[in-house]
Amino acid sequence: MRSGTAAAAIGAGATMAVIAAAFIQAASDSPVLNAALSISVPAEYQDLVEEAGHMCPEVTPNLLAALLTQESGFNPKAKSPVGAVGIAQFMPSTWESSGIDGNGDGKRDPLDPEDAIPSAAKYLCNIAQDVKDVPGNKQDNMLAAYNAGTGAVRKYNGVPPYKETQNYVRSISSLAGKANKGGKRGAPVTAQQGVDAAKAAQTMVGKPYSWGGGNGSGPSTGHCCSPRGVSGAETSGFDCSGLTLYAYEQVGVTLPRTAAAQYAASEPVKPGQMRIGDLVFYGSSASRIHHVGIYIGGGYMIDAPRPGKNVGFHPLDSMRDLFGAARPIHSNTQEI
Repeated sequence: MRSGTAAAAIGAGATMAVIAAAFIQAASDSPVLNAALSISVPAEYQDLVEEAGHMCPEVTPNLLAALLTQESGFNPKAKSPVGAVGIAQFMPSTWESSGIDGNGDGKRDPLDPEDAIPSAAKYLCNIAQDVKDVPGNKQDNMLAAYNAGTGAVRKYNGVPPYKETQNYVRSISSLAGKANKGGKRGAPVTAQQGVDAAKAAQTMVGKPYSWGGGNGSGPSTGHCCSPRGVSGAETSGFDCSGLTLYAYEQVGVTLPRTAAAQYAASEPVKPGQMRIGDLVFYGSSASRIHHVGIYIGGGYMIDAPRPGKNVGFHPLDSMRDLFGAARPIHSNTQEI
């Protein structure tokens, strides 16, 4: 979604003082996944995911559902800046070689979930075979190859040292693994938990940004280095996902460490349905999320924005690539 549109839908334009005041007053190699689907999937895609998720031993319904959640949030019209399209985010060249006519209508269309979902499962099965002899966890290698290509996985004898790919594998494994541990995926956090998490974040206003800083106990020193080379090793504070992790830890919900993994561990919500405590995410796609904040109403969030800045209240459109909002799942109480 475009940040301006989302902010307008949420009601941007209120002053920070008004927002803050209103906020204060507001209330191994073996698959790790079950064969049964236990991740939240839109009703119109459940049968497709269940059927395609049994195409080969390496692919299960939960793994496929987690991948589609990460790739597009189950948006069949999703398009990335690099040209990937559809619910499974196929690049044109990959679709040309791997897309199938899943519904037998005589067309192969990456924008048609009835074609794209079984195509994604088939492609996963094919690359699982391509990297089956690579050392390391077979599912991790398969997911890494889906994101970065089989050549990269073979070159590095496992998940390549690309930050995006490592986050991609971690996020999907986290979501799918939690579904496995918990049986059925839990319900989203309550409205009161969201308010309380936002209040917890507010107590940290003024704390400095620290790359890699922050945990469930509060501010901490981070590590080196941000994309621009800034180290958090000498600064006690929070980065964006460290702040959200801390805030939700105070209400008994443990989030994964990175922004991308937190999106995967949450349930997307539409702009008109957002409430205080929902997480807002920034990036060009679900697999490229780079920032997260906590929505506090009126088009504002509380976040740890970037090196050199402190935790504070900022408009949702203070960054141009607002991807969407999501509500943490209450059952996500342990990291994978």
